[in-house]
Formats: sequence, structure tokens, C-alpha cells
Amino acid sequence: MRFAGLFRHLYTKGALLSIKPKTSIPFAPVSSSGVTGSTDIAESFEDLEVDVLIVGSGPLGCTFARKLYEKDRKIFMVDAGAKLSQVPGWHLKNSFLYQRNVNEFTGVIESHLHKLSVPQNHSVVPTLDPGALQVDETKPYITNNANPEQNPYFNLPEASATYCVGGMATHWTACTPREHPSERTDLITDEQWDGLYQAAEKLLNTNQNMFDDTKIDDFGGGAPDGVTHFIRNHLVRDTLRSTYPDLNRKETIPQYLPLAGVRRKDAPEFITWSGADTVLGEELLNALETPNKFGGQFQLKEMWQCRELVYEGTDRGTQNVRYAIVRDLLNKKYYRINAHTVIIAAGAVLTPQILFNSRIQPPALGHYLCEQPLAFCQVVLLKSLVDSIQDNPEWQKIVEKYQRVHPNDPIPIPLSDPSPQCWIPVSDNRPWHCQIHRDAFSYGGVGPNVDTRLIVDLRWFGKMEPRFENYVDFSSKVDNKDTFGMPQPTFHVELSDDEGAVAHKMMGDMLVAAKSLGGFLPGAEPCFQPPGLSLHITGTCRMGKSEGDSVVDGHSKVWGFENLYLGSCGVIPTGTACNPTLTAMAMAIHACEQIPAGN
Repeated sequence: MRFAGLFRHLYTKGALLSIKPKTSIPFAPVSSSGVTGSTDIAESFEDLEVDVLIVGSGPLGCTFARKLYEKDRKIFMVDAGAKLSQVPGWHLKNSFLYQRNVNEFTGVIESHLHKLSVPQNHSVVPTLDPGALQVDETKPYITNNANPEQNPYFNLPEASATYCVGGMATHWTACTPREHPSERTDLITDEQWDGLYQAAEKLLNTNQNMFDDTKIDDFGGGAPDGVTHFIRNHLVRDTLRSTYPDLNRKETIPQYLPLAGVRRKDAPEFITWSGADTVLGEELLNALETPNKFGGQFQLKEMWQCRELVYEGTDRGTQNVRYAIVRDLLNKKYYRINAHTVIIAAGAVLTPQILFNSRIQPPALGHYLCEQPLAFCQVVLLKSLVDSIQDNPEWQKIVEKYQRVHPNDPIPIPLSDPSPQCWIPVSDNRPWHCQIHRDAFSYGGVGPNVDTRLIVDLRWFGKMEPRFENYVDFSSKVDNKDTFGMPQPTFHVELSDDEGAVAHKMMGDMLVAAKSLGGFLPGAEPCFQPPGLSLHITGTCRMGKSEGDSVVDGHSKVWGFENLYLGSCGVIPTGTACNPTLTAMAMAIHACEQIPAGN
């Protein structure tokens, strides 16, 4: 191992340990103070001077960019992935094809999920041509980026990362609920939470109006093809309310999902789903047009990978990131980016991966990992519910008008009727988040022989409590790297007995809702999905009150550092059952309040 500068600083059991280096890095150290450095990645590089370096262009990185831009800071953003659309970070579901047939979008999601840890497969291929070379997979070498350190019994086999500009917001469901008060960290006061959530919702255009026919004229609402009554949304919501009569308070009653997006005013049948571009906003997107190669208020570099942070000690007993080592992947060129402020917003697993590779390894890094047990099924609406549509006087004229144009259609639901988007929130006695809707995921696709107007998806998300014993770590072996040449993540996660019992109870609750709505679609009967598939990992670089049990302080600043902040769902220190993006964005906004404004 090769170290840089005069000292290498390691976190060990919460204390800083100074070790004299054996050799220097391949390029000159920044100063004669204690500077950590790169190991062996480049013979030459180009120096860049920037104000704020943001690693990651998903909703969290873009939240930091937007808020710091408003404070007159100059933003330099890098992402290891490519730009997939003309507008950076645009939600791909906004295209015409997927607006018309959301089932087509399932393949898009699948193609953009890169699994983080795949155990080696030692099974024999008995049908292989005897004349072909068959490799003995039990021998100690690694192929196809398999992870020999991963125990499959403690893996999150579907935990994935998305490598592209905009991150998972290029294909997410845009479901953005607030955490239940019992799930929120007390490091932020209730009053602060309310203001932070409002600010995050504004950035994302979050509302409950797109699928509510009583809010057509409100923000986000609209009447697709002139339709002013949304049949399936009423049908599903009201059926759930009848099934759960005790859930009758405003915060618990079955209601419409809070979603990030708006119906277009000129064509309300189309929804503009929010992506990372929405968070950036028009002014910041316009700033990207600045012709300067490395100038301007905002620069975004695609397929630039941050590999490592190099830092030095200050006379105040703290650390300061001096520069980041960044690789232009396609051009195989390295940059040493000097920044006044550094923000790592690369996701709940890749953010701690960068810290680990930089030898920033506090005891809590990767630990206290929380995931969400996910129960799923699909139902075909009951005949009795479908028949009731024609008996409803509010819908009678709509159905009759539709049937005059489509006399051979046996289903009394107009093709332009918006798909159901309903929600049962987390509450004190129900620690699970329930989505009753129709959307595309990497699972749950519907065959062409089933009319999708009759299909309803049920997704029940549970939660885990943070425990040190659940964690992701990163390989120190030189031959165990991921596709991007970084230390391979390995998961060590399992539910406790109590969490398993709650998940079982959650499944029973989903069956109650499913039975009230329809019969199970063959092939989509109730089951738990593979661990990690919710893609809602939290806790891996958690916020806390001390460096002994957390990675960042109450403003998302890494303990012991003056200019290093994290933006990730991994910062959330509590177990949560709902989609964590809005909460993580609220915490990012809270961090930006502390980061100094520009000169």
C-alpha cells in the first residue's frame, strides 16, 4: 500500500491514528502537512480549481446544487453515468410511448439497475457441449464481477445502483410521502421538519392532485381528454375506506398518493414526472449552456467518476478535503479537483464506498443499514366492483358516452381513465407503507393478454430498526473490485425475529386489501420480493450526535471534517417504511442552511 504526504489518517475505533507512509503517491503532495493521497491510479493528471464539487447528479446532488447556487456558490458536478436525455436528469417515463403504455417502461427500469453484490455461482452446466471449455468455478478467481466474499444468506440480492445523470429519478415512481413522525430523527425539530418538507416538496412539485378529480384546477391537476371523473381512483380508494373503517383520520385514511409531477396544462392526459432536472430548476439548467470549458456558475460532467478524496489536517485539529481524484472514464484521463466544499451524493452504498476508498472509515460507516421488506401482489378487479361502475349516477353519462364510441368494449372504463394511485400511510399501529396503484417497476409486468384497466398493484413496505450488526462493507482485496474498479460492496443483513413477525403481519394486512379489490392475477400471487428490491436503503452514513455511532452531524457534515458533506438516503438514521427520497432531500436542504454563501 502506498501513502501520500507525511501522514495517513485512519479512523480506528473512533480515534484518529497517524501512520508514517512508506512511499509517496505518483504525483507531488499538495502541502507538507498531513495529506492523504491516492494509491496507484495515475501517472499524470490535470488540476482543476472549483468552488463546490458535487459527486452524483440524482435528486440529492441536485438539491445541494440548487440550494447552493441560490447562495451564489459555483457548482461543479460529476457523475459516473451517462446523460440519457437532452435535458439532463429528465424522467424517461415522460416519453410518449411510456405515457401511453406504462407496461413498456418495465424493461427500461430493469436495464438501468446495476446489482451491487452478486455471489459466485459454483453450479455446473451439465448441458454444455462436451467439447467446450467448462471452467471449474470452485477455484479462487473472480469472473463476471461476482463477489466471492458475499454470503448469499445475508445478501441484499436486488440492491442496485443506477449509473446515469439523474440517477434513479430517471425511472422512479416519484412517490414522495413524508415520514410518519415516529420515524423521524429528533436531531431536527418538528417545526424544522415541516419547513424542510415543504421546501423539498416545492423542489419536486409533489402533490396529491394529479389523480384526484376534485382537484382538477389545483396545482398538478388536470382533466385528461376532458375527463372530469376518475373512475378507478374513486373505486379503489372508496373500497379501501370501506375495508378499513377504523382508518378515518386525515393522516391515516386511505387517500391518493403524494407524487412528484404535474399534468400538462396544454395536454392534461400527459404527466410531466419530476426528475433530477425538476430539482435543478430552469435557471440552473440554463446555466449549463455556459460555453466555458470549466467556468460558469454550473458545470456537469457525465461519465466522470470520483474515486477518492485526499485530505489534510488543519491547525484546529480537524481535516479538510484538499482535492478529489476524478477519472474521465471514456478518455481515461485523471483530474485532481481542488474544491472549497465537497459533497458526496452517490447513493446509500456508493457514497460510503467513496469514503472507504479514501480511508475515511469511522466505526459507523456502512453500519446501521436499514432495508424494507416488500410484499407484493396484483389483482384483477372483482366483477361486482366493475358492475357497480354503471350503477353510479356520477359515472353513468361518462360510461354511456364511451360505450357509444366503443360499443364492443365489455369494460365500462374509458381508455383515458387515469390509473389508480392510492395510499394507506404509516400510522402508530400500522408500521408499514401501502401503495395500491398501477405503475411500472422492475417486476410486476402484465402480459399482453390482460386488460391493464382491470389490474391493481399492491405493494406493502415494512421497515427495519437500525442495528450495528446490519451493514455493508467494502473489500480490501486488490482482485475484488466492482465494474468501475472500486472496492466491491458486500452485504451482511438479516431481519430480527420481531421484524420478521411484523413483516408476517404486514402480509396478512395486504391480503385483506387484496381480497376486497379483486382476484389474484396468475403469476402475481402474494409473495415477499427479494431483499433489496425496494431500493430504499438507509443508515449507511447516518446522521447522529457523535462520531462513535454516526458518520455525519446534524447538518450532514462528516465528523472531523470542515468541508465534507454527504447527501444520501444513507444519511437517514432511523428505520422508515416509506420512500425515503423526500426525507433525504429535506435533510440536504437543512445541510445547505449551514454551508456558507459565496462571496
